[in-house]
Amino acid sequence: MSAHPAPADWQARCDARKQAQLDAIPPDWRIAFPPLTVDRRNVLDVPRTCGLLTPRELEITDTTDIDVLLLNLRTAKWSAVDVTTAFYKRAIVAHQLTNCLTEIFVDRALARAQELDDHLRVSGSPVGPLHGLPISLKDQFSIKGLETIMGYAGWIGRYAESDCVLVEILYELGAVPFVRTNVPQTLMWGETHNHVFGRTTNPYNRYMTPGGSSGGEGALVALRGSPLGVGTDIGGSVRIPSAFCGLYGLRPSYERLPYHGAANSLEGQESISSVLGPMANSLAALRVFTQAVLGARPWRRDPLVVRKDWDWREYALAEHGGRGARMCFAVMWDNDVVRPHPPVVRAMEEVKRALERAGHRVIDWEPHRHIEIYKNAETIFAADDAHDMLSACALSGEPLIQSMSPTVDAHAYALDEPFARTVLWQLHKEKRALRKSHLDHWEATAARTGTGRAVDAIISPVEPYAACPHGCNSDAFYTTLCNVLDYAAVVFPVTHVDGARDAAQPPHAFRNQEDKAVYEMYDPQLFHGLPVGLQLIGRTLEEEGVLAMAEVVDAALKAAQST
Repeated sequence: MSAHPAPADWQARCDARKQAQLDAIPPDWRIAFPPLTVDRRNVLDVPRTCGLLTPRELEITDTTDIDVLLLNLRTAKWSAVDVTTAFYKRAIVAHQLTNCLTEIFVDRALARAQELDDHLRVSGSPVGPLHGLPISLKDQFSIKGLETIMGYAGWIGRYAESDCVLVEILYELGAVPFVRTNVPQTLMWGETHNHVFGRTTNPYNRYMTPGGSSGGEGALVALRGSPLGVGTDIGGSVRIPSAFCGLYGLRPSYERLPYHGAANSLEGQESISSVLGPMANSLAALRVFTQAVLGARPWRRDPLVVRKDWDWREYALAEHGGRGARMCFAVMWDNDVVRPHPPVVRAMEEVKRALERAGHRVIDWEPHRHIEIYKNAETIFAADDAHDMLSACALSGEPLIQSMSPTVDAHAYALDEPFARTVLWQLHKEKRALRKSHLDHWEATAARTGTGRAVDAIISPVEPYAACPHGCNSDAFYTTLCNVLDYAAVVFPVTHVDGARDAAQPPHAFRNQEDKAVYEMYDPQLFHGLPVGLQLIGRTLEEEGVLAMAEVVDAALKAAQST
């Protein structure tokens, strides 16, 4: 990164940067969008009705079949310039509706697309497996010559001197990075708001959060403003916005995909590693992205990446009886910490019925040492007592955001001393023991599955609720569990909240204050219409397997819902 400019008034700097973002939007791409009112919270139809996109551009951007999109690009049925233009226009519409973008670089992206068209015309062959595909990136993935702000006022003016490894690979694969998306200050939130770019909202209901920290990606992809986005996940930051915005998302294991050169919070904290993962409107897009990036042999650029090619045997479910075999799934109805809302329970019931109808067995998952795992994770995350975050804020003088509520301004922070090394080492030792204990617990399920194997995968909530009001997303343990144990997981959409079917339930015996607060937050009419997603949890480094098993579950669910 280049030298940081001298600190100035942080609010003025934020205002100037936000204005520069607005100035980057082509004037004829601006729309008259509806204000946020009680009867105009859902804006999913606006890209189709605002008049900005042509019928052909709507056809392009409504194409969720990634294989069709890539086929049309490599055969020149659709040019890379036309596809990039279509998605860029729709991304700009999405931004005006939800405030989902950070970096807007139209000319640069279109120049890249023109290079790809020229190459295809002259050579007759595409550049790579992602030829011409626009890809959006969370505001962590450094692109040479562009700012990497990551929600900090003090990082305004930080221009990347090189591309991060993922961006290098995407260019070689033929992709067109074309926008970057909004994040919360510090990244350590399940919502998306910062002082520089402001708050991102959920296109299903702008009164609600799209989740975080990859919330900008969630809102953008939900509005079909990108065919494929890349987020990151340290406690659920890919999976939460995927579930809240009705998307598919992959959380791979530590170091399976290349992270080197991307900006981050808590750098040096390697007890629970942040990972990158794709988000899209189809499962196939997750597979195409993962397979393409692994095909580029990323371990030759990022020394932490595991040296493991895309495993076709694993994708064929060889360790799960093979494609078409009877499998056994376990449903985690409750994690014994926070009880899920009624629509989340209904989603699990629907998946169970669909799997049983498809010939699979479904048993109950028995939570194992969850409170211990939760305490271990939260203590590790707090090990430096926010020194990293406060140091980043001190560059500009901006306060550390401690509430995502639009009506609460909580900027006080009491600073303690960071942990001694011996305490952190003890946490590492405890984490290893918990992982071993959970592995043994999983293996012991072989006595209950009827397949001769342990449970093939766990079906679990992503959050105990659908997308919630801004400032209310306070629980993430259903997802953080996977980050601690390093289990690969895929989020898939199941249903939508139905105010009539998903009635509030009588109070139960609350386990803790969080459990009580989550129960009291539920209002069937407030949540009505919001998407409900679940996650399929597999083993460590089993990305191909969890994608394949998610396809099995998704197909069973769609078959059941079509009858």
